[in-house]
Amino acid sequence: MNVDSNSYTFGFATMMVVIVAALLSYAAIELKPFQDTNIELEKQQNILSSIGVDVQRDLAKEVYSKYIKQEIVLNYKGEEVDGDAFEIELKKELKKANSDQVLPLFISNVDGFKQYIIPLRGKGLWGPIWGFIALEEDLNTVYGAVFDHKGETPGLGAEINQSFFQEPFIGKSIFDGETFKSIRVVKGGAPEGDNYAVDGISGGTITSDGVTDMLLERLNMYLPYITRLKTEMEEEKIITEIDSALILNDSLIQ
Repeated sequence: MNVDSNSYTFGFATMMVVIVAALLSYAAIELKPFQDTNIELEKQQNILSSIGVDVQRDLAKEVYSKYIKQEIVLNYKGEEVDGDAFEIELKKELKKANSDQVLPLFISNVDGFKQYIIPLRGKGLWGPIWGFIALEEDLNTVYGAVFDHKGETPGLGAEINQSFFQEPFIGKSIFDGETFKSIRVVKGGAPEGDNYAVDGISGGTITSDGVTDMLLERLNMYLPYITRLKTEMEEEKIITEIDSALILNDSLIQ
């Protein structure tokens, strides 16, 4: 065999390409379960972070089951439907019409109080941004929020994943009475006393606007569910007050 011939060189190169491709394919298949596990644990970490629970990745699964009490799937009408909330990929859902989307919702319990955790996804300057926002039992007050990004500018838009940006969301409201307001990220700083705005990131205007749009768009999808649940809670409150009044009245009569 003439190892200096063109045919030998071509054949050898082809063989090496096939071998390397096979090895890479094998490695990808073997590593996928580990990659999937890491993705799952990271998601659990992020969900927990939205309710102020920070945990190491190797403990995320155990801690997640301690705090997250329900995972439900909603349709665009706010009705519960079958499905696995944790497995829903917003990246895919956002490509669908609103009426075809399924919406994941996570309900946690911290110190005896419920939180409703809504997944978020939107667009930044250079790519996707995402996160989770947790609402208190009143379905209005923000309990916590966490955001992240794929490729925003370091020191500018990338700062959305820092605590100094996320913590000011705590205590903000998404409703003014019965009117949905969402939360704005304001360039130059939120007006003092504005309960529906937080300070934007200096030099990160487009990313800040992306967070504003993401919150407005994703929270709006959950309004049918939130409205229905708030109505049910108000009805239960009225019934409880009536029952208490009747009990008091009976005791006075006796």
